[in-house]
Amino acid sequence: MKYTKHFLYAAMMGMLASCADDKLVDFQVEKPAEIAQYEYLNAYDALKTYIDRSKTNPDFKLGIALSANDFIAGTQVHTVARNNFDEMTAGNEMKYASCVANDGSMDFSTVTRFVDAARQAGMTIYGHTLAWHSQQNNTYLNGIIADRVLDTGPVEPIEVEIKREDYSTYTSYPFYVMGYTPEFKDGCMVSNYPGEWYQYFVADNISTTIGGDYKVTAYIKGTTPGSMNVQFGNWGNLLEQTMNFTDEWTEVSLNFTNCPVESSFVVFQPGTYEGEVRIQWLSVSHMEIPQSVKNEYLYQNDFSGTEHPGGWGNNSTFEIVQGAGPDGSAAMKITNPSVVEAWAAQMAVDFETPFTPGETYFVSYKIKGSGSGNFSAGLQISSNYASTGDFGSVNFNTEWQDVTQSCTCNGEGATRLIFSFGSFAGDIYIDDLEFYIQVPANTEPLTPEEKKDTLTWAMDNWINGMMEACGGYVVAWDAVNEAIAGDDYDGDGYYDLQSATNGDPSTNFYWQDYLGNEDYVPIVTQLAEKYFVEHGGNAADLKLFINDYNLESWWDGNQKLKSLIHWIEVWEENGAKIDGIGTQMHVSYILNEADQKAQEDAIVNMFQLMAATGKLIKISELDMGIIENAFGTGIKTENVTYEQQLKMAEFYQFIIQKYFEIIPVAQQYGITQWCMTDSPADSGWRGGEPVGLWDLNYNRKPTYGGFANGLAGSVIVTPTPNMSEE
Repeated sequence: MKYTKHFLYAAMMGMLASCADDKLVDFQVEKPAEIAQYEYLNAYDALKTYIDRSKTNPDFKLGIALSANDFIAGTQVHTVARNNFDEMTAGNEMKYASCVANDGSMDFSTVTRFVDAARQAGMTIYGHTLAWHSQQNNTYLNGIIADRVLDTGPVEPIEVEIKREDYSTYTSYPFYVMGYTPEFKDGCMVSNYPGEWYQYFVADNISTTIGGDYKVTAYIKGTTPGSMNVQFGNWGNLLEQTMNFTDEWTEVSLNFTNCPVESSFVVFQPGTYEGEVRIQWLSVSHMEIPQSVKNEYLYQNDFSGTEHPGGWGNNSTFEIVQGAGPDGSAAMKITNPSVVEAWAAQMAVDFETPFTPGETYFVSYKIKGSGSGNFSAGLQISSNYASTGDFGSVNFNTEWQDVTQSCTCNGEGATRLIFSFGSFAGDIYIDDLEFYIQVPANTEPLTPEEKKDTLTWAMDNWINGMMEACGGYVVAWDAVNEAIAGDDYDGDGYYDLQSATNGDPSTNFYWQDYLGNEDYVPIVTQLAEKYFVEHGGNAADLKLFINDYNLESWWDGNQKLKSLIHWIEVWEENGAKIDGIGTQMHVSYILNEADQKAQEDAIVNMFQLMAATGKLIKISELDMGIIENAFGTGIKTENVTYEQQLKMAEFYQFIIQKYFEIIPVAQQYGITQWCMTDSPADSGWRGGEPVGLWDLNYNRKPTYGGFANGLAGSVIVTPTPNMSEE
């Protein structure tokens, strides 16, 4: 029987106690060849022991990126980090979006606990990162530079209807039945005393605001004058009033104050009234200060083209039908073949940018059906189908009607507008579908100077808060991360800065667009210098880096690094303190020999260019995958052979040795490994790839040996030859 030559040790290394970086009881077991060939890794000591401190910069730091929370918790991450490394970089916990809320308030509690844990462990922290365009709180930052609303003077409140039920449009009862079902005739909802106390819904799915005041108005009459109890609210949180009516058609209104819920219904309780009650319509309204607003559309479709929303469930279908619209234009037709639960047949529109909690969203459309039915809409988190807002349901019939509904988003992470129609069997026609928010119309934009001033203030608050949380303990920082774009858009011979014009402003916030390309970095570094000292730091200890990726780019002759060096000169001329350059080096070993040689040559050139700057040089985020050819797809961990692991180990050794060979001792800040272990299959970072020095069970890999060899400057232990059967 043949053993596979592929990456079996990830599943089997648990049998080999001594290979794991943990304290386990040793025991004897006959090992398969695929396991035994990794035993040479047992001969290695902890990584940091291979640094010759007499030959390197005395301040050289061997670092590891990790989750600050894992380190604080004292898990195996803590043990491996403390035993093998000098310094830590928090993967996310020291970034802007992790600390700044939508209202601008800041929570540095995790940072302070991380600093305390590092101090107790005798380790340093590399701050990552003070300024970046990614992982920012876009809601807050875009909000503080939004257009200003002009004061138009005092305005009297007006009554706004938020729900209307026209019972002439119903043929069957659309609400939950509580023991009694009214009927519909002569354009009215009609109820008759059934011989015992009774009640029934007259409206449902009403979007309300907690604490708000609402008016319920009904056009009603009885066979004789009478009264009944009316409930408004939701189960367990109901307000009650008495409605008096006569034997003539009359508009009767009730006021309900301090609404306790966000979604309400109205229930009529005629109780023991011995007569017939007729209702033509019912309205729910409240008072609002009128605002001059305009619609900001997130989605519009009149179905004049070929694009339309899709859906799923119950073999329902979706198509555009020419001439089916209310004015003879095209409309979308949804066909549901049979009655199921409402949620079992749905239509959706998905968005890239999550909806904003607390924001009011509007949906409007025209609708009719092949019969009478119910159509509902809401906001949803696509990953787990959780609701973050309910527009309520609409009852439709065979006549076109206009619908406009609103709801407030009540949770984070929703990106889906969802419609449910499973309870209706037949055809539903939709036209002029719109999804939007409302923004003030009486506004004017801030000037560029005002935006720069406002964002400088926000950056000041952020850096002040972070430096206070660290209390002078964190002395080295990525002042600015990933500032350089990957192209020369203006033709000046250097790559431009990242910007909304060449990036994605829906998910990123480009500070440099507002602070200015030349002032961006100086503003950040000057604030860092100021608050580092104010919060206990020694000014001489502070080291500020500019960090970026693809500086080892062979495809453009290291042009990104050359551009970064140019920009550093520009920023320093404008007053920036820049002590060092960080090169991320998220690399892959390339099995194509020519491509790999080109990559290695570019790495050598990168280090030479960096050395010439005189700056401190840090390999800031080193990790490694493996690919067949340049720019190819990463090979997954389980498919990497033993021989390929050894190639990766040799590449680690090459990178680290070249760093020590080329970078002068005085400029050697340190090397940080970005991935402690291989990436889990569901990870957002190089998912399922062999990027670690340990596997997911914390067993050493050949890359551990290659990394150690690089630190030592020579091969410490010769790897075992492939012992698998052919």
